[in-house]
Amino acid sequence: MQKLNNDEVRQTVRQAYREVAKSAGASGCCTPAQPTEMASGCCASDSSCSTSNSSPKDISINLGYSSGEVISVPDGANMGLGCGNPQAIAALKSGETVLDLGSGGGFDCFLAATSVGENGWVVGVDMTSEMISKARENTIKAGFNNVEFRLGEIENLPVESNAIDVIISNCVINLSPEKQKVFNDAFRVLKPSGRLAISDIVATAELPEALQNDLAMLAGCMSGASQIDDLESMLKMAGFTSISIKPKDESKQFIRNWAPGTKIEDFVVSATIEAVKP
Repeated sequence: MQKLNNDEVRQTVRQAYREVAKSAGASGCCTPAQPTEMASGCCASDSSCSTSNSSPKDISINLGYSSGEVISVPDGANMGLGCGNPQAIAALKSGETVLDLGSGGGFDCFLAATSVGENGWVVGVDMTSEMISKARENTIKAGFNNVEFRLGEIENLPVESNAIDVIISNCVINLSPEKQKVFNDAFRVLKPSGRLAISDIVATAELPEALQNDLAMLAGCMSGASQIDDLESMLKMAGFTSISIKPKDESKQFIRNWAPGTKIEDFVVSATIEAVKP
């Protein structure tokens, strides 16, 4: 079976999240009937893909965000996307500069902006103009003065070198067809001693070829996942040290509902990914 080309992957992901932005992610982020019918990106909890119509707030709480965090952001910023909580491992400090890869409606950016305070700065980068527009509207609505959003791809970040203290991301890097470029550019923009604090989907076994080439499964944050050893190698090749990738076996409980009937939970799990630029 012919492998998907990079441009095809990017166009599929861009269109999927364009639709999420238009629909505001009101009740989760996928249509679980069949993988090929999945309309829009990562699911985030076992209930987000059911008929219960869980709210984005409920989904995020299930992922590890506190109720205080989910009610502190502007309406529409939390779209129920993700597979974990990068805020929990980022250990953000006042005055730091933070970059969010795949910032969506701005949920994690606004939480980070509160953590770094008025002397800090947060940059969100997203490849979808609809998401950028939504995030900018949310910024104005909530009156944040230390956040900005930039249109761009995470393989070629619109950020100057040695400018960022912490990079966060939630279930986005798996969507990239060129992950080595993502880590290389992340390394470039980080300051010395800067760090990665990422939640993402990783592969625990090789996916069947049919799943690897399913565009809907890719846009749903599943078939694009890399194995842990490969991710460690990519991070080392980019120059990172103190690499830590911790799979979360409990995530299988909600992953199985992302694509019912495919046994996808036998192949991928959510994980935290941490690393430091020397």
